[in-house]
Amino acid sequence: MATRVDLCNAIRALSMDAVQKANSGHPGAPMGMAEIAEVVWNHNLSHNPTNPQWANRDRFVLSNGHGSMLIYSLLHLTGYDVSIEDIKTFRQLHSKCAGHPEFSYAPGVETTTGPLGQGIANGVGFAMAEKLLASQFNKPGHDIVDHYTYVFLGDGCMMEGVSHEACALAGTWGLGKLIAFWDDNGISIDGHIEGWYTDDTAGRFKAYGWHVVSVDGHDQAAIQKAVDEAKSVTDKPSLICCKTIIGKGSPNKSGSHDCHGSALGDAEVAATRAEIGWAHEPFVIPADVYAGWDQKAKGAAREAAWDAKFAAYAAAYPAEAAEFKRRMAGELPANWQAETDKIIAAVNEKAEGNASRKASQNAIGALAPLLPEFLGGSADLTGSNLTSCGSFTHVDAKKPGNYISYGVREFGMAAIMNGMALHGGLLPFGGTFHMFSDYMKNGMRMSALMHQRVVYVLTHDSIGQGEDGPTHQPVENTSGLRYIPRMDVWRPGSATETTVAWVAAVERTQGPTSLVLSRQNLAGIKHEASQLAAIRKGGYVFSDVAGAQVIIIANGSELDLAIKAAAELNAAGTKVRVVSMPSTNVFDRQDQAYKDSVLTPGVKRVAVEAAHPDFWRKYVGLEGAVVGIDTFGESAPGGALMKHFGFTVENVVNTVKSVL
Repeated sequence: MATRVDLCNAIRALSMDAVQKANSGHPGAPMGMAEIAEVVWNHNLSHNPTNPQWANRDRFVLSNGHGSMLIYSLLHLTGYDVSIEDIKTFRQLHSKCAGHPEFSYAPGVETTTGPLGQGIANGVGFAMAEKLLASQFNKPGHDIVDHYTYVFLGDGCMMEGVSHEACALAGTWGLGKLIAFWDDNGISIDGHIEGWYTDDTAGRFKAYGWHVVSVDGHDQAAIQKAVDEAKSVTDKPSLICCKTIIGKGSPNKSGSHDCHGSALGDAEVAATRAEIGWAHEPFVIPADVYAGWDQKAKGAAREAAWDAKFAAYAAAYPAEAAEFKRRMAGELPANWQAETDKIIAAVNEKAEGNASRKASQNAIGALAPLLPEFLGGSADLTGSNLTSCGSFTHVDAKKPGNYISYGVREFGMAAIMNGMALHGGLLPFGGTFHMFSDYMKNGMRMSALMHQRVVYVLTHDSIGQGEDGPTHQPVENTSGLRYIPRMDVWRPGSATETTVAWVAAVERTQGPTSLVLSRQNLAGIKHEASQLAAIRKGGYVFSDVAGAQVIIIANGSELDLAIKAAAELNAAGTKVRVVSMPSTNVFDRQDQAYKDSVLTPGVKRVAVEAAHPDFWRKYVGLEGAVVGIDTFGESAPGGALMKHFGFTVENVVNTVKSVL
């Protein structure tokens, strides 16, 4: 019968063998965290390897994702669909075992990690989702939402600023079911960290409002005691500081950066085998070790017990049970299509001329009654982003609700929302000024990488926002977001387009959406009824004349500018079509016939957007022109800036004439 030492050494052997075969990877963290992993995965984690998507499973996050062979070893050993052949293909093309854990590649990987600090921030999102869903669905005697979030993190995660943002909020929110294990090994790629990391980490987390305990990270009894203590503290998240030796078992490289980011080498692998008493060939795990790790039967029993609880819940609360299943499946309400069609038609009929941020707030207010899964928020700018409405209640430690004030923590907000979306049951959206999307860009990129439905509300979209000046006036940001694969960016030019953009964002299940919205008022535009469906295609013919000589493409507040310029040109005999293109990403996905019907090949084109002009060359070509801005803005009223930088009817008219 395998001992616990054998079980831990199986992790060490698999990790060093896979890294050695790939000649790439990070063996040190898995080897150093083996005892912590065995305690968590074999004795505490409530999971089912035969159903990795079981709704009430505990969530596990490997925030120090460079140590990916740790989670792949655990998935393989405990019985997930990760074979020894998969392990052998570590870091190879299309392998389940990618260089860093990637969501949807290997079953059991809850989130993509690697950019340090974001994993622990995702973990805060997971734990917050559990707390909010429990408050919404649990009934006396029926706790159907009741699980923990366990996070492993390293020194690098502790250094990254996003972890500070998220962990401070975790303390404020009192997330008692979040338990984090800090792999305190004192090593990063550059070596011993005391030259650049001397924080009182335990003191910092206590100040955040966490329960903190320190243990020997190789003493399994001490680790288990710390976990038990953490579970007894229900009103605070817990940090278990685990002092470990990186690369434990390697006689010549443990305790140094030599085993952090590269293979040990054949000689050292052999020496490590001898040191830990592992007499088996590479990738060979004895049957008794597999038996000691296997969680399939236990996992099935855990899920069966929960199924029985849920059946009792469904009998007592059938409507709530059906709603829980719908939300966890990510399905829209049955009446979604009919109701949103009515909402869009009503907005179009009113044709209000207000800022698209206000139109967005109106859309949120109209959609919220249909979507109890909505979880709004803003990074301290609620009154400017207009992300809240009357039906929202603010979340705090004692009062769960459906609106979060994240404070000035844009990056933390993005990463936390990713965790919430990954958990399931919630549809998170969060707002900030468009310029500050730079602060959370990597979190937004991770939303797209993981196909997560997260909505980013980005207001004050251009120089048109005015007096705050160039520090707050985005020039390059909209184009930059459009270049993120799977990110849909909408810059609507009317209240109707704004509402359609919101509906599209909610319906989109395979990626995030950025809504780029104005502070300045848009024109009150009433669209033809036939155009409402066309808006959903990202770009459409707004107005046309027979035999158009030139096409003006515009969006946002510049749509009205294009309409007025076209009217002047048409009156003077130059035939102009106006194309509204609120989402280039969505337009690019349409079939070629449709795209050609909107942007007729051979017809000259001029694009108008208060943003960097280079992006639009893909639509206008070198023979066309762009009315844009390729410099930083200035501090002045928005209208004066628009005129100063050439966003006038006169300049658009002259630009059109120049291409003809």
